[in-house]
Amino acid sequence: MRFIITSTSLLKNLQQISGVISSNTVLSVLEDFLFELQGNTLTLTATDLETMMRVHMYVNDAEGDGKICIPSKILSEYLKNLPEQPITFNINEDDLSIEMSSDVGKYRIGGERADDFPKEPAPGDTTTFTMPSIALVECINKTIFAVSTDTLRPSMTGVFFELDTENITFVATDAHRLVQFRRTDINCPIKDGFVVPKKPLQQLKSTLPADESLLNISYNESHLFVSNETLSLSCRLIDAKFPDYKAVIPIDNPYKLHVNRADFALALRRVSIFANKTTNQVVLDINGNSLQISAQDIDFSYEGKEMLSCQYSGEDIKIAFNAKLMVEMVNNIDGTEVVLELSTPSRAGIFRPLEKAEHEDELMLLMPLMVGI
Repeated sequence: MRFIITSTSLLKNLQQISGVISSNTVLSVLEDFLFELQGNTLTLTATDLETMMRVHMYVNDAEGDGKICIPSKILSEYLKNLPEQPITFNINEDDLSIEMSSDVGKYRIGGERADDFPKEPAPGDTTTFTMPSIALVECINKTIFAVSTDTLRPSMTGVFFELDTENITFVATDAHRLVQFRRTDINCPIKDGFVVPKKPLQQLKSTLPADESLLNISYNESHLFVSNETLSLSCRLIDAKFPDYKAVIPIDNPYKLHVNRADFALALRRVSIFANKTTNQVVLDINGNSLQISAQDIDFSYEGKEMLSCQYSGEDIKIAFNAKLMVEMVNNIDGTEVVLELSTPSRAGIFRPLEKAEHEDELMLLMPLMVGI
């Protein structure tokens, strides 16, 4: 088969799917891109056995249908170092040779048989719904940072998709913090739930367009399928039950602190420099409408304190949190002000944006540390 394509267009599409490829694999074919040509449509596919991603693109002057596996590393490196220009691919499926001709030279590499490339799981017996691309990207952005890296708790190493006929909720937790993000403008066919691994969500986050174009989302007991007109992804779901996250969310946190989000985040960053590097503990001492943020590391005689003005309703309280986790949460809250809901120094704090966006409900929970630890 033979086709002509511009170098930048091919590189751009390959980069969309290249993140799926694993650097540590025992099967050489998993280090390849699968090229499939049908008429003037070229389909590019990458997989690591757990996740498969493909993208479709139009090519000029195509001759002959066919498919072949091309080593990803050498092809990507070649394209990155080539100025924008047409490239002619001549592929001999008998000896698996690939000849690439450009304005500046001619190159030859060897491929692998397309039949050795893993097959995509059949999307049988699936439940399907749609949602705007930008909505899915936002839901992933709001939750993925809180996913656990503890492989001994597999159910927490992904994001929980909780479906309802009137909304969809995304939940992530690492046992120290929890994020719940709900969209009330998405209607799902039935009440259901499944856990999606972090890696395919990162791929979707980086490749899906931030627009209102609709995505088709299907799932069954073992796999999730996401697709639009040019791109599709399938991934194996995490076969584990997500913890009962609602049980850890305090029903009533009567004390409410309103503070400027940017000022709060910057103050936390500065004060945390002086915190113990093992615990990253900072103490919030709220007295009236004054917030003192402090940290210390006794081993090195480090200490830092800052004062912020705030609006507070409740009894004076002193509560400690992990600064690193708190900064990450505050940075992922939209708006100019953040609301911190508290009750006692031993109960979780709830972080919310002061102004809710339409059709969105966001809640972030952070477990406290023992003051002095």
